[in-house]
Amino acid sequence: MKKAAGFVIFRRLCGEIQYLLLKASYGSFHWSAPKGHVDPGEDDFTTALRETKEEAGYDEKDLIIHQNTPITLNYEVKGKPKIVIYWLAELRNPNQEPILSEEHTEFKWLGLEAAKECVGFKDNQVMIDKFHEMILTQEKRQQS
Repeated sequence: MKKAAGFVIFRRLCGEIQYLLLKASYGSFHWSAPKGHVDPGEDDFTTALRETKEEAGYDEKDLIIHQNTPITLNYEVKGKPKIVIYWLAELRNPNQEPILSEEHTEFKWLGLEAAKECVGFKDNQVMIDKFHEMILTQEKRQQS
């Protein structure tokens, strides 16, 4: 069973919530959040941190991570089951741009609908929706 982990990173800029997507430099040149395979002996959260540092240049200290509410996606890649675990993470400094590795050629910060359109896959779209709900719910709590 292949397993991967990563972060769905968002920032708040001028009152808008924007999600970070990276364009792969291989395969179908798909767009996704930073993620990667869990190495033997590594826990999922450590993988997410390592991959985000490798793929986007962000450290744990750059992010506010919602560690208690991960979302797990199950799907098939070439007929083999794959699990991906994502945590939601807010970029502390919205002006801190990502530093990409060779695995990606470009990045975009996108609002909810544009981000969903960009990732394409249904389960990824549902996940972004769920995370967006969490952000809005948290904002309401802070205001009340």
